[in-house]
Amino acid sequence: MSAAGQALVEAALAALRTVEGLNAVSDGPPLTGAFPYAIVEAGPESDWSHKSGEGRELRLAIFAHDKGESPKRLREIAARIEVAAAGIGPDLAGWRLVNLVFLRGTMLRSADAAWSAAIDYRARLLKA
Repeated sequence: MSAAGQALVEAALAALRTVEGLNAVSDGPPLTGAFPYAIVEAGPESDWSHKSGEGRELRLAIFAHDKGESPKRLREIAARIEVAAAGIGPDLAGWRLVNLVFLRGTMLRSADAAWSAAIDYRARLLKA
């Protein structure tokens, strides 16, 4: 992961730690985390530089997981995650978040009665 991706993940982790209802927020599956929890990942990156500065465009993925009969609680948490993500930036560690655009969200159920929400963003950053 690049420095830009790391800066974005750290900012997203900090923002999501304020979300009411989440028991854990991390950049990988928690070993002992109780439901509901969220995982933050920075995905594919591409160059977004201009002639006088370095830039990166990347994907930010947030996965929230819960267990239960109904996805109602996870839907509410996913809505709070979107609000928290909207507050990320603009000043990150060595980078400036130019924009964070919601791309898509989906909710799935697995065979073990767990629910998963995936929320994807496109982020564009310039080196500060």
